[in-house]
Amino acid sequence: MRCNPMLFLLFLMLWGCGEHTIPKPKAMLRLEFPNGEYKEYSKEGCEFGFAKNELSFITSKNDCSMVLDYPMMKGSIYLTYKPVNSNLNTLLTDAQRLSYEHVVKADNIIEQPFINTREKVYGMFYEVTGNAASQSQFYVTDSINHFVTGSLYFYAKPNYDSIYPAAVYLQKDIRRIMESLHW
Repeated sequence: MRCNPMLFLLFLMLWGCGEHTIPKPKAMLRLEFPNGEYKEYSKEGCEFGFAKNELSFITSKNDCSMVLDYPMMKGSIYLTYKPVNSNLNTLLTDAQRLSYEHVVKADNIIEQPFINTREKVYGMFYEVTGNAASQSQFYVTDSINHFVTGSLYFYAKPNYDSIYPAAVYLQKDIRRIMESLHW
């Protein structure tokens, strides 16, 4: 029995026909975090308090410095308290220098002044965009007795696209801390 090559090719073409695969369209991962519930927090012996997100866990140190840990987002906000003793210029210079150390990897650093005259809280919020180690920095002071600095860090190699949703959420928490902070 001799096989016709044309029939064989026709068979292969019909057998090979099927649904064509098409690539999936590009999409973004949508991360949604629950709305924060805030409660007043103040550590005994410390001269300041603020509204703390209940999603965070606080680890305190011996002094009034603390870490607000957000395990769901794999990030932390580090808060450091220092008394002002005729060293306000040094504290301001150090806080600003720390914020601009990230300029090497950052795409942009946006400064946003903060003023709350009722509670006598004045400061600056720095939003850092790009693959920098810290996505936000801030400091607040009453210019006479108290100075608090804060930094946002993630437990991952900086990849701005991946951490962006969590960074935005935690930046809102930082603003809430600044707005509710009192001496």
